[in-house]
Amino acid sequence: MIRIKLERVRTMPAQLEPGVLYVSKEFETAAHLCACGCGSKVRTPLGPTEWCFTDHPQGPSLRPSIGNWQRPCKSHYWIDRGKIEWSTEWTPEQIAAGRAAEERRREHYYAELYAEGWWVRVWRWLKSIMSS
Repeated sequence: MIRIKLERVRTMPAQLEPGVLYVSKEFETAAHLCACGCGSKVRTPLGPTEWCFTDHPQGPSLRPSIGNWQRPCKSHYWIDRGKIEWSTEWTPEQIAAGRAAEERRREHYYAELYAEGWWVRVWRWLKSIMSS
């Protein structure tokens, strides 16, 4: 079983180490080397319409899965509580459907966000500043 540990950083290091998930809260991004060992850098934006990072006592988790469809390895896996859990390789049709679902999720999120009115967005922004 492959394990991955968390390293919190402000900016991503030039050289990533195997078995480390680097997370920058300030820049809302995560990065790691592909779990298959091919050496590809995997960068994941963090946010309400992107990947979700959780730090558990057992180790870090990222949701949804990592699908390296544009890489030669085509690895597909989950990072769950510090463990790499392998998933199946997707067909081109599954990849297209997954990308379309991601786009619909983003469109829905932003449509809902902007439907609330500008004053709600300002209020949320002020609350986020106060809680930081």
